[in-house]
Amino acid sequence: MSDAAQPTAAEVRAAAEAVKAALDRHLEAVENRTGDDDPAVYDAFNALAAAAEAYDERLYDRYDEVTPFEIPGADDSLPPYAGPEEPNALSVLIRRDYAVVEPQRLLAQAQRIADVDPDEVGAGAPVVGTSVHAALGVLFGEYEPDEIASRHKEFGLEEGDSTLWVSAADELPEPGEWLSVPFDQADPERVVCRFDVSSVFDEDELREEPLDLHDED
Repeated sequence: MSDAAQPTAAEVRAAAEAVKAALDRHLEAVENRTGDDDPAVYDAFNALAAAAEAYDERLYDRYDEVTPFEIPGADDSLPPYAGPEEPNALSVLIRRDYAVVEPQRLLAQAQRIADVDPDEVGAGAPVVGTSVHAALGVLFGEYEPDEIASRHKEFGLEEGDSTLWVSAADELPEPGEWLSVPFDQADPERVVCRFDVSSVFDEDELREEPLDLHDED
């Protein structure tokens, strides 16, 4: 970056003062909140995130330094909860991504399942030497998703991002009502809590603690 494009020392100082003011506003909103989903706290959180990001950028551009903290931005959070206070039902939405890093291991595990219990894939149905998608069908037909998650390396898989959303509902849908499009009706305003795991949270290890995005304070 050229010297002409760099922020001045005064601009960096002003950005730092803006962070301090945003911290005070956030604390005041938390101290005076009217409930767990007070929109004033939500707005103050987003203002603090924006101020911190602006300061971090100016600090880096001017002095080639960074802050020791990171506040999730508004785009990474859910809107204020607008669902029922006492839900009568709930939906749990889960997504887990995997890379197939050892196809032969996956095929061998699927063949072992077929050999032990041929009824699972049809008597005499070949698996090894066919396709990965057939092996995946055998694997997920035999094991629960949670067991696959805990044993993914045994099956030649590598974990990617995962997320779990707990969404409140007024009542259970009619049987079969949403099966054709199971993920199309997720309403972010009804998400009670959310749990994310991703390598973007830490360069060295996954962050596995839950993120309750309706209680940012």
